Parts: sequence; C-alpha cells; structure tokens
Amino acid sequence: MPIPQTDPGAFAREHREEILSAITRVVDGGWYILGREVAALEIECADQFGLAQTVGVANGTDALALALRALDIGSGQTVATVSHTAVATVAAIEMAGAAPLFVDIDPSTLNIDPAALAEALLHEHIDAVVVVHLYGQPADMPTILKLANRAGIPVIEDCAQAHGARHGERCVGSFGAAAAFSFYPTKNLGALGDGGLVAGDAEVAARVRSLRQYGWTAERVSEMPGVNSRLDELQAAILRVKLRHLEAGNRRRADIAQAYDLGLNATGLTLPARQPGTTPVFHQYVVRHGDREGLKERLLAHGIDTRVHYPVPVHAMPAYRGRCPIGPGGLPATEQVVAEILSLPMYPEMTDGAVAQVIEALGRSL
Repeated sequence: MPIPQTDPGAFAREHREEILSAITRVVDGGWYILGREVAALEIECADQFGLAQTVGVANGTDALALALRALDIGSGQTVATVSHTAVATVAAIEMAGAAPLFVDIDPSTLNIDPAALAEALLHEHIDAVVVVHLYGQPADMPTILKLANRAGIPVIEDCAQAHGARHGERCVGSFGAAAAFSFYPTKNLGALGDGGLVAGDAEVAARVRSLRQYGWTAERVSEMPGVNSRLDELQAAILRVKLRHLEAGNRRRADIAQAYDLGLNATGLTLPARQPGTTPVFHQYVVRHGDREGLKERLLAHGIDTRVHYPVPVHAMPAYRGRCPIGPGGLPATEQVVAEILSLPMYPEMTDGAVAQVIEALGRSL
C-alpha cells in the first residue's frame, strides 16, 4: 500500500477507546442536538484558542457564511478574498448574499498578499475581507488589520486549516471581527463527520446562536431569517476528545515539516515559507515544482501518494469564471502557483520511517 497523503482514520484507530467512551456518553445521555457536549466544546475551544466566544454549527462553510451574516455582510456588498483556496470560502460569501472580489496571493506564503489587498482597497468598493490561513500558515494579520481598519471594514478569518496556528502569542481566529473553523474529518481538528465553529465577541456569538436555528429567540420565534445549522452531540463529544490531543498533533506535524525541510533542502523544490513571527500548524506541507504532474506520477510509482490543494483557482472554475470581479493587480501569482503546488503526506500518525521514505522517493524522482 502506498503511504497516504492523509489518513483521517489514524487518530480514531489510535484513540479508539476514548472515542467510544465519548460516543457511549452521548448515546446514554439521550440528548443528540445542541446539548451539553456542544456547549462544553464551545467553551473548551474558546479557552484553548484564546477566543472571546464560540458557537458550534453544522460545517465550516456554514460557519463562514453565518459569521458574515452576523456582521451584517450580505446583499449588495463586496467581500475581498483569494481565489487560491478551497471553493467553500467563496461559496460561503455567496451564501451570505455578498459578492466575492478576488485579490492575489503572496507567492512565498501562498496567503493573501497585503500589497494586492491595499491596491484593491484603493480602487474598488470593498465591504469586508475574508482572510484564509491556507495550509495552516497564518496570514500577515497585523498588516491586513491595519489596512482594513484604515478602510473601516471588518476582517473575517477563515481558520478551516489552521486550528491552533499562531501569530506571535495569539492564535488565529482571535484577530478579526469574527472567525470560522471547519471540523471536516481531514482537518487538524476533525470530526468523524462534519462540523464547524464561529468565533467572535458576545454580540456576534448571540447572532450566530440565533441564526444557526432559524433565527429563533428563546421562545422559538424567528426574529430574523435563519437556517438549520446545528452541531450534533456525537460530533461535539468526539471533537472534545480530539481537542485534548490537538497540540500534540500539531507538534508532530511541525516535526514532520522540519524533517522535510532538512531532507529536501537541496532538491531544488520550492519548500513552504514561514511568515516571520508565526507558528504554522502544517495542515498541508506544500512544495512547488515545474513538472508537478510528472513528479506526482513518479512518486506514486515509488509508493507515495500526494494531492494537489488546489489545482483550479476558484476564479477559473466554470461556476465562477467571468462573473466574479478580480482586483486591479490581476492574479499572476495565483495562476503561477496552481500549476506547481503538490501536497506531500502529512498527518500526525506518520512514522519517522514513512517520512524518510517520502524524502528518499523525492530524491529518486527529481
């Protein structure tokens, strides 16, 4: 069997008894939606990530859409973001009723380029910014916040791939007016199903708690148009188990990344850059190579599975092509990197032997 690029079932196999105990607790408790497990998870995530308040929702896409709605970002408004991201980022903007405006990425960090954002703010009407901490690499939040504050617009953080990543001593998700997290199974903090979380101040949290359940008040009267986006108790209980192991998992990811750095430094690959003053959590370890597809095939022949996150930028997808505006600087960096990026195997349960095999196979494949 090839070494997989990711293995979301590895944690469940290693911590089977803890997970089964959590599931049994829910089954025996008799309450399955928005109960004690969800409430406890919300508190524990807020404590661990240094967030004001958090609200569990059904998935990460809903989390971002509801965060935008909680900040009154919607119809007739424009949200600047990147095209090099999971399409969920853009889908959420449109779910909220707003329109995306694509700005370019920094070709080094692959996150939103503050210079491109600054240029867009000068020439376009923008009502909010969604910053994606892609691959677990924190974006340049201090610079982005200065730009947004000067323009008088909110910043929403898409932390779907960056649970526990830090800029300085602060975790991502604690910088913007609101933040969204995904618990999709492959994430650093992943459920055995789906789930999401919104972070924000007391006002944002109160609005999201209402919006996630039809806009209800305590009397189940809809004060605003809402949705059904409820996190279930089983997933919350499993996530509470996984949250206890997240820091250890992130440290292991960092160790694997360091081994890749050392082992691949002389290969000619472009290795992941680090934003100064940040602590990435390496949801993905993404290299760049001019013959990406050939390298991918050669690695598979050596028993190494890889993936491309993401081969088609959102602005080039049929659903969005030609109808979503692009910032004044265009997207030259985005269009260059998508042909070169390759995600190497990365998950905390990888053995040192597997990491060494990946490095050796790359040396033989380049």
